[in-house]
Amino acid sequence: MKNWAVYLAAIAGFAIYGASTTADRDESGAIVGEGSVDAFSLRVGDCFNSASSDTEVSSVPGVPCSDLHDYETYAVFDVNIDEYPGDDAMLDLAFESCMERFTAYVGADYQSSTLEVTSMYPSPESWRQDDREVLCAVYDMNGEQLVGSTKGSGI
Repeated sequence: MKNWAVYLAAIAGFAIYGASTTADRDESGAIVGEGSVDAFSLRVGDCFNSASSDTEVSSVPGVPCSDLHDYETYAVFDVNIDEYPGDDAMLDLAFESCMERFTAYVGADYQSSTLEVTSMYPSPESWRQDDREVLCAVYDMNGEQLVGSTKGSGI
């Protein structure tokens, strides 16, 4: 009986910790309090900082765009292809698709902008689990943190 109480207390502790570290959103869906954001829950306009992993990312540290941040999500879409094309081809597809969406969000063409583009895209493993989502984000090409939204900024 004692063991069940310990397990239940541990589960409750993890649940409370998880809830307290999740980014807060306002009624419009904008991040208003920093915390973890599931990578599959990122929305256009979400700002976030670097994740701790350089490979597969499951969550990122979300922050309000008014705070210093590394990235801003500017597009989220599903790829419309039947089979996983391979890592290099998926990288190229994601990058090209993100580039097509850049000017409409930022308000400047990529060549004249001080922003750089990165993307998160399906891995072979996540593809087998029906992941087709690509996320496009901008960051400062000089490595400086951003403040405020880049939407329509023309930078």
